[in-house]
Amino acid sequence: MKVCIPATENSGIDSPVGQHFGKVPYYTIYDSETGKVDVLENTSEHMGGVGLPPELLANVGVETMLCGGLGWKAVQMFDQFSIKVFVGAQGKVNDAIEAWKNDRLEQAGANNSCSGHDHEH
Repeated sequence: MKVCIPATENSGIDSPVGQHFGKVPYYTIYDSETGKVDVLENTSEHMGGVGLPPELLANVGVETMLCGGLGWKAVQMFDQFSIKVFVGAQGKVNDAIEAWKNDRLEQAGANNSCSGHDHEH
């Protein structure tokens, strides 16, 4: 499975986790089956390019994204591309992968996305 972690630098699994997934310069992509790590440059419209990050990541086969947190609209966008999102990632990319492997990250959904208002239940 390909797992993506937004990163602030191009240092593979030693990169710090970027807290703003749409505006990070790089996406570190970890293949949980082979252990291979690739770095994808963020060429989305947030960075003057084309398309949205979920689309970019879906195109390279990403199935799971680990991040610090993201808004509900972004969670829904990832959902459209069938990409699962886990929040609570911090530290370095490697820390996020370890936390995910050990079930320490929470899957994002309506109840824990960042938004400026309360959701009605």
